[in-house]
Order: sequence, then structure tokens, then C-alpha cells
Amino acid sequence: MSRSTLLTVLFTTSLLVLGGWSLTAGGDGKKPLRKQSGLEKRVPWTTSKMVGFPEPPPPYTTEPAFPKLPKFEEPLDMTYAPGTNRLFIAERWGKIYSFVNIKNVDKANLALEFKGAKDSKGQPMRQVIYAIAFHPKFKDNGYMYVTWVPNPEKEGLPRGTRVSRFTVKGAPPVADPNSEKFIMEWPNGGHNGGGLKFGPDGFLYIVTGDGSGIADERVIGQDLSSILAKMLRIDVDNPPPGKAYAIPKDNPFVNTKDARPEIWAYGLRQLWRFSFDRKTGQCWGGEVGQDLWEMVYKIEKGGNYGWSVMEGNHTFRPERKKGPTPILKPVIEHSHSDFRSITGGFVYHGKHLPELQGHYIYGDFDTGRIWRVRRYEHKFEVWDYLNFELARTTYRIITWAEDAEGELYFVDFTGGRIHQLVKAPQAKAQAPFPKKLSETGVFASTKDHKVAPGLIPYTVNSQLWGDHAVKDRYLGIPGEGQIGFDEITYPQPSPGSTPGWRFPDGTVLVKTFSMEMERGNPLSRKRLETRLLHFQQFPGTQEYGDQYWRGYTYVWNDEQTDAFLLDEKGADRLLKIKVGGQVVEQNYRFPSRAECTLCHTNAAKFALGASTMQMNRDHDYGGVIANQLATLEHIGLFSKPLPMPPGQLPKLPDFHDNSLPVEQRARSYLHSNCAHCHIKWGGGNAEFKLMATLPLKEMGIVNVPPAHGNFGVKDAKLLVPGYPEKSIVLHRMAMTGLGRMPHISSRVVDDLAVRLVRDWIKEMPKE
Repeated sequence: MSRSTLLTVLFTTSLLVLGGWSLTAGGDGKKPLRKQSGLEKRVPWTTSKMVGFPEPPPPYTTEPAFPKLPKFEEPLDMTYAPGTNRLFIAERWGKIYSFVNIKNVDKANLALEFKGAKDSKGQPMRQVIYAIAFHPKFKDNGYMYVTWVPNPEKEGLPRGTRVSRFTVKGAPPVADPNSEKFIMEWPNGGHNGGGLKFGPDGFLYIVTGDGSGIADERVIGQDLSSILAKMLRIDVDNPPPGKAYAIPKDNPFVNTKDARPEIWAYGLRQLWRFSFDRKTGQCWGGEVGQDLWEMVYKIEKGGNYGWSVMEGNHTFRPERKKGPTPILKPVIEHSHSDFRSITGGFVYHGKHLPELQGHYIYGDFDTGRIWRVRRYEHKFEVWDYLNFELARTTYRIITWAEDAEGELYFVDFTGGRIHQLVKAPQAKAQAPFPKKLSETGVFASTKDHKVAPGLIPYTVNSQLWGDHAVKDRYLGIPGEGQIGFDEITYPQPSPGSTPGWRFPDGTVLVKTFSMEMERGNPLSRKRLETRLLHFQQFPGTQEYGDQYWRGYTYVWNDEQTDAFLLDEKGADRLLKIKVGGQVVEQNYRFPSRAECTLCHTNAAKFALGASTMQMNRDHDYGGVIANQLATLEHIGLFSKPLPMPPGQLPKLPDFHDNSLPVEQRARSYLHSNCAHCHIKWGGGNAEFKLMATLPLKEMGIVNVPPAHGNFGVKDAKLLVPGYPEKSIVLHRMAMTGLGRMPHISSRVVDDLAVRLVRDWIKEMPKE
């Protein structure tokens, strides 16, 4: 199906109403009326008490470090060149730039571009750069080292991750691609490592990653015969004849039988960014965990960091054979309620923020949070390591960098810009943040679940699966605030991405989750939680992170009279539900505040349900049926008239509607349940997109090998037309536990969706 045909179908498909709203009868049993608008006029919402935050605001905020510098395309690494006043930044797709390290710099110079071979269709294959490092004597020799993936052996199957040396000359500096000297290479896999730095000893340190999709499939983490899942240490200045490097004589495993002599440390799943303290020489790194934990490690000679026997301080596969040295503990670890993909930073030694001298500063790619850790001592007594949150951002923190003076920067992968920490302005005194749902101003009566005047109920076309929970949704726009219709387009270019609505400051999106304690009996429904998504408008533009959404969970009491604010860590509750005469236990998850950010992503425009494609549908406004977009326009909630009638605007199909083609229903489900991550810059660490707005061939899933393991499925691909049993997308939907998708906020398989996607794959013509 072509893109234009697909969009036409999406635009014109008629939809049924979900979520308990009836199209056949009003609340008094009468047949509902159809009107152009479900509401006659707008009632201002004036009771909101949602101001500020439950916790004290972090002491730091961020600002663009080089505000005049053009943005970069998916930058992955940044560093400085010794002996110069230049910073270098590497883009993911084969380009390295340099620029002068001054605040008002407005131009970056291309230093190196990898131009790859062409694929079978004559299109150039883009090279991937992971990291760059400069020789300590760069000013004399011009040596730049790059971790990159060269031309694929076959399309979609890179042969390996390579470290090469290039010679840089001139002003502005340019590297000759023909000056490449091959250093080493290792097989590609799910985690390719790629980080590299010169240590204070002058040797080159390289991180490889475990080369596995999930759970260390190669069982390589503790195996010293492989360079995977290791930190390596090599001498690139004194190679023996015919070799690219030498082995330092004091490497810890040079005399260990069958061990690779390059190994400096091991048991590292994916050490994403490491650095050396410029004063002490100590190596620090951020280790990306798998199931539950993210770690900060101090990397030592011969250190064993546990993977995959351990994940941080916690057992992972304890039955696996351990390496020859003891497993070391992390300095600090974060649960996945706070961090999801750690980005290691630096021990700060700059002058800009003297109070942070000696603190190790790091962040998280998924949640945008920034923390610091320091070892505290009092007289002769060590207090151990303590960490503290410094800032909360909406950026995808992909790497940290320091300049020649020790000043610290971080790079936003999505926005392509460079930022730095600054002290936050002193917060103004404000009223206490509401700890009860009844104190938020959202409800006129929590006991009766009656919202305050001005809150507008709404329904969506394609619901997010909630482990059998039923949801009631409301939109709260303060005062006379208005919505900018489809004004949010950042980040772009993002194939298939649809615009989002621009909400006024103080907007609250409300969603109450209820569970039938006897499956199939609506009278047994019990409210579990009400989630509030609260919007704060920041100064600036879309590209500078002017939107900040925070998610809060209020858990209902047993009496169903009120709900209470859950702490930021989230919680679990064991529910006992009657199903077919039996009692079934269900482990229900109340999400942490960090977990909320994993679905409500920048790339997905944050507000998932309050959007054009989801709300372009009829809704029962208490006996009056009308299109929701037309209703919001009629009462003046949009800042401008709709660009065209709702019937001509896009909408998602209802995947519960059996009268629609299976393909439309299945793709609508994947769009609403998966595409907020599986979209460009959405955070899903796989190269495919599940947007219903894309033609199937542009989604990157058909006959594509899985990047994160095959789970024992023979001849597995992401999606194999005609073969559901070989399709990993379906397999992971049907799983529980390790490898399940979605990997957060759901622990129960959606059987209807599994059947739907299976039928869709099965009906596809076999290739």
C-alpha cells in the first residue's frame, strides 16, 4: 500500500467509540442526538492547584553553550584536541566537525567525512561513527582516532566496529580519509561499545560492548578469551613490526592462559562513555544495565564488573561461570525508575561552577536527568559515596565532554546542540504541591469521580494497552488558554512523525485507571490510580526544550474516596481478580515519574492521546454525539480555526472494529502502543519505526534481522511476511518477563493484539 493510499484510508475510516461511551443511548436511556458540537460554550477551568513540584527544584538548570552554532545531525561524541582551542564533534552518520571554543562561534568546519560504498540500488551506505579521541601529542603529530562502522559486507549486516587513526592537518583542521591506519576491529552486535580515550599513561583505552542483543547471549562478559564486553588498553605509539599496536607489559592478563592480553577490565555490558579524572587519573564510567539498574563504576586494572553474572549489585545469571578476579561493586546505581540509559560523564575541574569541583557529573539518555556523585570524608572517617540530582531536562544526553580548561558540556542527540549546566535562579515561594487528588483542583468530588467545571472529557481512537484497565480521560486547560493546533513539529526530519498540539502553561491531562475485579463485570470496577500529566512552559523555542511535562500518579484508597500522591519511585500492587470462577493474581505497576517520560517522549510530542489522529472522532458528551475536534473548535479552545474540516484531517483506525481490514487495525495498534518509542529519536534503541503513517516498506521491519537477540526463534526477523512464528515483533508482544514489549508499564499480554498482529503477518504474501 502506497503512503498516499494509506493516509487516505486513515483519514476516511469511520470509527466506533471506546471507553464506555455509548453511541446508542444517553445517560437517561434516550437515543443521543448528533450535533456539530458536543458543547455549546467553554467553561473556564479556574480551580487548578497544580503549581510547582512535589520535591524541591534541582539547584541547576541548563543553557546552550554555543547558541549561534548550527545544530548537528544526531551527534554522538565530542572532545577537544590537545594543544588547540578547538572542540570536535562527531555526527552519527559519518561526519566530524570542529569549531573554535568561544561562546559566540557561529560556524563549524567539516574535518572528516566517511563516504561509503553504494548499495544494490545505487544509494550510498552511510557510515556510523561512535567516538573520537586525539593523541596527547596531537599538536605535533595530528593523530585523531575514530571508532566507526565501515562499509557493510552486505546490506544491513555490518562486519564489525573498527578503530582507525587519521592524520589531521591545516587550519581549519581537516583529516585525509586516505591517511587511515587500521588499528583493530571486533564483530558487531547489539552493543558495540565504541568509547575510546587516551589515559594519563599515554595508552589508548577502548570499550567494546558485549556484542549481544539481550542477556549476554554470547555468554562473553566473564570470558577473557574474547575482547567483547571489555575495556582494552593498547600502546599505539610503539607497535612491533607488522602490528598496529603493542601490548603494555603491565596489562593485568598478559600472563593469563587463553586471555586476550589487550584486556584491562571486563564484565562490562555497554560502558557508555568513560573518562579519566584529569587530576587523579582515576577512570570513571557509566554502565548501561539491562533489566533494572544503571551503574556508575570506577574502572580499575583487572577489574571485574560482573556482567552477566551480576547487574550492578544484583544477581542476573548467577549460574554462569565467573571470571578469575572478584566482582567489584558500583560506586552508585540507579533503578530504572530514575534512569534508563546512563551516559557517563566527567569529574569536574573547571572554574565555571567551583562548588562542583571534584564531583563526578553524569546523566541519562532516556530521562534527561543530571546527577553528581562524590566521595565524602570527615576527619579520618570515610562517609562513602553520595549522589544528588543536579538538573532535570528534556534532552537526550548522548555524551559529555570537557574542554582544555576542564569546563563541562553535554550533547543533545535529538536536538543536535551542545549545552552546559548553570545555577538555577532562586525559586519563588509557592503553595505546597497537592498530595491528595482532592487538593489538585481537578475534581469537584473525588468520591463521585466528578471533575471540576472546565475539565473536558475525551476519548481516543486507538487505546494504549493498560493490562485490562479501563480509562477515563479529561483535558484541563487553565482559564482562557488556547491550544495551538498541530504547531509542534520538532524534532525533524523524522519520517512518519505527525505534528503535536501546543498547550498553554499549566495544562493538565487526566487519566483514571479502573480495573474490573471480576473480569467482564463492569459493576466490579475499582479505581486504581489517576495519572496527571502536567505541562510547564519554558522560555525559548521547540529546539531549546521549551516544553516540560511531568507525570504524577495518585493511588486510590480502598474506600474510593480519594487518591494520594505516589512518591517518585513508583510502586507495585498485587491484584486478585476473578476470572472465569477462579482468582488470578496480577502484579500491577504504578509508574515512577521517570517511567512516565519514557512513553511521553519529545519525539512523540509528549501528549499521546490529546492529538489530532487520536481525538479526531465522535464522542458522547452526555447524550450529544459530536466530533471532538469540531467541538473544541466551536468552544474556542484552538487558537486558530482548523485548517480543514475534521473529515479531511488524519485519524487512526479503531483496532477493535472488526469491519476494518486487519492491516489497518494491526498498524493502528502498533502506532499507539509502540511508536512513541519506535520513532526516530523516540528512545527505542532499534532502527525501525512503527508509525501507521509510513508505508510498510519504510518501517524497517520486513525481513530485517533483530538487533537485540532472536530469543531462540529459528530464522528470526523482525517481521517475516506469512510467517508469524518467525517474527520477533510478535514474539516479544506475546512474552512476559525478560524481553517483553512494551518493556514498561505492562506485565500482562494483550491477547487481542497478539491475535491481531499474528493475523496481519499471516495474511501477508510470502516472499
